[in-house]
Amino acid sequence: MNDWVGCLQGYPGVHTPNIDALAKRGVLFTDAHCTSPICNPSRTSIMTGKRPSTTGIYDNDQFWKPALPDTVTMPMFFKQNGYLTAGAGKIFHHNSGFNPPDQWNEYRMQHFDDPWYRRPEWYDWTERMPNPPGHPFNGMAGDNFAGEFDFGVLPGRPERTYGDMTAVRYAEDFLRREHTKPFFLAVGLWHPHIPLFSPQKYFDQYPIEDVKIPEVPADDLDDLPPIAQEIAAVRRSEHERILKEGKWDDAVQAYLAAITFADEMVGQILKAVDESDQADNTIIVFWSDHGWHLGEKQHWHKSTLWERATHVPMIWHGPGITHNGEDRAQQIELVDMYPTLAELCGLSTEGLGLDGISLVPQLQDPAATKRPTVIDYLPGNHAVLTDKWRYIRYHDGTEELYDRVEDPNDWHNLAALPEHTELKKELAEWMPKTSAPMAPHKDEYDFDPATYTYRLLETSTGD
Repeated sequence: MNDWVGCLQGYPGVHTPNIDALAKRGVLFTDAHCTSPICNPSRTSIMTGKRPSTTGIYDNDQFWKPALPDTVTMPMFFKQNGYLTAGAGKIFHHNSGFNPPDQWNEYRMQHFDDPWYRRPEWYDWTERMPNPPGHPFNGMAGDNFAGEFDFGVLPGRPERTYGDMTAVRYAEDFLRREHTKPFFLAVGLWHPHIPLFSPQKYFDQYPIEDVKIPEVPADDLDDLPPIAQEIAAVRRSEHERILKEGKWDDAVQAYLAAITFADEMVGQILKAVDESDQADNTIIVFWSDHGWHLGEKQHWHKSTLWERATHVPMIWHGPGITHNGEDRAQQIELVDMYPTLAELCGLSTEGLGLDGISLVPQLQDPAATKRPTVIDYLPGNHAVLTDKWRYIRYHDGTEELYDRVEDPNDWHNLAALPEHTELKKELAEWMPKTSAPMAPHKDEYDFDPATYTYRLLETSTGD
């Protein structure tokens, strides 16, 4: 989920009443950013409190558990401190091998809306089925467009049968219980992750003739260094196919529908909290793991260091948080979530080696200052953000610099201007001095889902 929610004003006319209501009664960080713009590295950094440049987890195909066997993750931390830890849906990465059972007292795996696409070797708990009638629902044939990049309405599927509803019902049931000990509950909603399937009523809220596609200047890529152009070109064929078949409006409509469907589910979970015995003593954090391109810079998906891929919603509400209803303008990063929750709960993270810092000063004082935000993408590529600047430096030393106030869409790369030489040096001081080597690819392990054990193959290089 990028910043296309009402309270962040990322898209005019988006319908997110429940998220917006939470922002009004809590604290919305209007300038929150992921620590890495891709699912597994982002979620690993959130759950470990450590950056990819520290852990070596840079991509989706790296098991975090065998690479970081002694790391105390956020759910494990609360479990060790006497909390009942429970989860449902996508919290860690969603493939088999990424959700070790020792992290939780109880856990409900992700349920998918497209079991006909899911690979048995990736999702050992899901039974693959034949393609349903009408598939692909976006009207575009082809491997990718009939699989992960499909979008539309699943015919004959009541809303309650969508996969994310399994996580919602789990959360509702959990919150109705009588709890005799504190709990840590994580609920991961797949939407608006691709494929973008939602009930018809959410599509109806965005008539196709009213859909606004992103503005993409024809020369937007001309001032980028080669490595940035290569990143923008990843899966470029999808953008070209969408343009060729006139499906850009339809894809954006599907994304908007999925966001509003997600908002409805968020509302159901919040209602369950409000109706529970824990309504007054529960800290709520709403977050997304990274943003999403919908054609900006001729790019779809994530995996860039630009605003569209890094900017995310983050809202806090609950005990220990003051000045509710006042937005916080400080740029913050998701790696800070772990130490913040620990401090709000009166627990110490000393000795855990966390890279994140507590946001309690900002949650209690809207004017509190904070260090710049740092974002990693693959080894040696970093972005540093202040309220004014976005500075990107790639592993080959090439650069981008954007004025975030005057150029919020990252259209004008100012890195070559001599007057910014000292500024770039100052911003670069915040970047990691070294990047951990890539952890082994998951194919380099013999993973046994029955025992949840990993054996590194002898031919593995881990490089």
